[in-house]
Amino acid sequence: MKKAIKDQGRAPHTITLDGYEALHRAVREMKAGGFLPEDTNVQSSTYLNNVIEQHNRNVKSRANVMLGFKRFSFAAVVITGVELAYRIRKEQIDFAELGFKENHCARRLGGRPCPTMK
Repeated sequence: MKKAIKDQGRAPHTITLDGYEALHRAVREMKAGGFLPEDTNVQSSTYLNNVIEQHNRNVKSRANVMLGFKRFSFAAVVITGVELAYRIRKEQIDFAELGFKENHCARRLGGRPCPTMK
């Protein structure tokens, strides 16, 4: 965590952890040592690991079919594409910001315009 904070250049406002007690203890020690500000919020999510694993399941299923990648750059491109497709399917992209007209996107669903992205 110290390396992540150093790379970002600032401490996070909120940290969400799963139920693993060692992580909570580490954050308490970092606050006591002055590495994290005292006003940093620590949230606990019982199902955080389940949410992360569910999100990664789609990437894993596509990568396993390809029997691995020969180069790291190929893996990065494929995973980026899978993540993009996932965000499009979940309607997490605003196509209007990308230059498409409101309520329209590159492909049509059953002859209707694509739903407005959030």
